[in-house]
Amino acid sequence: MPQFFLNKRLIILLVSIIVLVALIGFSLRERDSISWPEQFVKDMVGFGQSLISKPVNYTGEIIENVKDLQNTYTENEKLKSRLDELVKLETQVKDLKQDNEDLRAVLDKKEDLRSYDSIQATVIARNPDRWQELITIDKGEVNGIKSDMAVISSAGLIGKVKSVNEFSSTVELISTNNTKNRISTVIQGKQDINGWIEGYDSDKKEILVKRIPNDLKVEKGSKVITSGLGGVFPKGLVVGEVKEVKPDQYGLTQTAYVKPAADFYHLEHVMVIDREMKGVSESQAEEDTKEEEQ
Repeated sequence: MPQFFLNKRLIILLVSIIVLVALIGFSLRERDSISWPEQFVKDMVGFGQSLISKPVNYTGEIIENVKDLQNTYTENEKLKSRLDELVKLETQVKDLKQDNEDLRAVLDKKEDLRSYDSIQATVIARNPDRWQELITIDKGEVNGIKSDMAVISSAGLIGKVKSVNEFSSTVELISTNNTKNRISTVIQGKQDINGWIEGYDSDKKEILVKRIPNDLKVEKGSKVITSGLGGVFPKGLVVGEVKEVKPDQYGLTQTAYVKPAADFYHLEHVMVIDREMKGVSESQAEEDTKEEEQ
């Protein structure tokens, strides 16, 4: 009896293998259409995949939307913080502006060291023998040009008017080595430091700002502007940026080597600075004159 069942199982296994091989061979052959059992199996598998894929895709989209929402919320918080800072800054600016106006009203001073008018001019000639030093512009006495007026380009200070004709003027650039042409400057930083433009290093192509007290530290990269002292140049004209600082030969003062903000070589359109202290009334000027005479 056991031998019978053992033989029966073997027969069933062999029959199953034969049927499986037959089905594989049947499925591998080229056919124009598939049988209904295969169609049924495929439909069931496709339906199952559809049931699984749709929820999975929907869940993935929800997760992405949640992430996008979190990123949007974070960016929104940052923007709100910056907006608050902007509101505070605007408030501070308004307060400072109001304080400035109040102080000017008290002092009866409508102009400051930065006040000036500009006269547009064009470079019409350049001295070939002193290429880095002298240029000629197409504005003169008839346009209100006077000697020693500052001249700037769109980038910064380039020099001052040396001589004036009726319809043209000669401008001496600060790239000259003339140490007599001193221009008062301010080196900006935590503490503003005064100095004087006195010369130009033609090898390094840098302006020499001298007479800087030895006990004051000048930071490299500091911006240099005109100080407005002296009554000729207004305050705030850009000169350049400090590249190096060296003590003088006696060790009492320092010299800052300043890279010019302006390009002295390519000059076409310039502006002549007309600094008129129009805030001083005629009556005030008369009073000052009387006080000086006394």
